[in-house]
Amino acid sequence: MPRIASADVDSPEALLRAVAEWRDRAAFLALFRHFAPRIKGYLRRQGADAAAADDLSQEVMLKVWNKATHFDAAKASAATWIYAIARNTQIDAFRRENRPEFDPDDPALVRESEPGPDESIDVGTRAARVQDAVTSLPADQALVVRMSFFLHKAHGDIAHELGLPLGTVKSRLRLAFGRLREALHGVKE
Repeated sequence: MPRIASADVDSPEALLRAVAEWRDRAAFLALFRHFAPRIKGYLRRQGADAAAADDLSQEVMLKVWNKATHFDAAKASAATWIYAIARNTQIDAFRRENRPEFDPDDPALVRESEPGPDESIDVGTRAARVQDAVTSLPADQALVVRMSFFLHKAHGDIAHELGLPLGTVKSRLRLAFGRLREALHGVKE
């Protein structure tokens, strides 16, 4: 296994390259010893409590190990890259914590009574109008609407499956919503 030159030992970029190319544990240990306490401090300054900062810094360093091959020194320094991972990891953790739990017995989610015959007809009519409106969309927009709302796929997954940039998928959805809004103007929810 190739070793890093002694002149490069202090360079986080060189250590990260060694981790990426050779899965060098000694290089990762050096990165870990240098960055883990700094990442923990950064996370604490961003509002994480001590236990959460500990857990998140461990998660960040695990991501550094797993994603080292994605590091590009031409785009950012090793420190910038690692701190970006820390920031994104903390945002992800915040989103996970603040996602409400689904309670099927929540009165707001329980229908008060069965729909009457008139309401059932209205629902069927609305569904038919929505289906007609989606069908009238250009094929590329209709496809992303179906994948997103009827197949419940994430925008990133749609982009990956269709081989499109994420921005293109979002643009197609935005354009489709504009057309659907016009086509369904006046339809009750």
